[in-house]
Amino acid sequence: MKLEDRRVQALIAALTLVVVAATAYVLIDQGEQRALAARQADIAARSRQVMPFDLERTTHRFAKSATGGLQTVTSDDPADAEQVKLIREHLTAEAAGFAKGDYGDPASIHGGEMPGLRELEAGHGRVDIRYADLPAGAQITYTTTEASLLKALHAWFDAQVTDHGQHAEHG
Repeated sequence: MKLEDRRVQALIAALTLVVVAATAYVLIDQGEQRALAARQADIAARSRQVMPFDLERTTHRFAKSATGGLQTVTSDDPADAEQVKLIREHLTAEAAGFAKGDYGDPASIHGGEMPGLRELEAGHGRVDIRYADLPAGAQITYTTTEASLLKALHAWFDAQVTDHGQHAEHG
């Protein structure tokens, strides 16, 4: 076989490998996207069992900071007094529970292996948790001076945003 023929065959083989690899990558990515969409639908269903407000009419924001972070839930319609009331009641109770190390609600929604959850439960006494009303909802501010708890809180925020999909965002 001529050298040129071997080069053509090698080029065809290389291009075939590229096409196969690209196809596998696309199929794996599509599978991951379907799995994430299914998880987000499951999270939304579980959320409706724990959160009294309407996920479709509210927005969750998780803003990380150098000392902790800020979690807000607001009504998409600030004039929706019922949603605002339900948000405030829920976040008041959550802040009180979190301050005592009770992260049962997030665990029941996201699972006990949620990133950061166990660390926040164990270190709850070293995280300052403060609730405040907002005009269209409420917020919880988390503050800590411990690097490990800051890392756990940020991982927990990231997991919230990923799991809640369209119902949550980084702030």
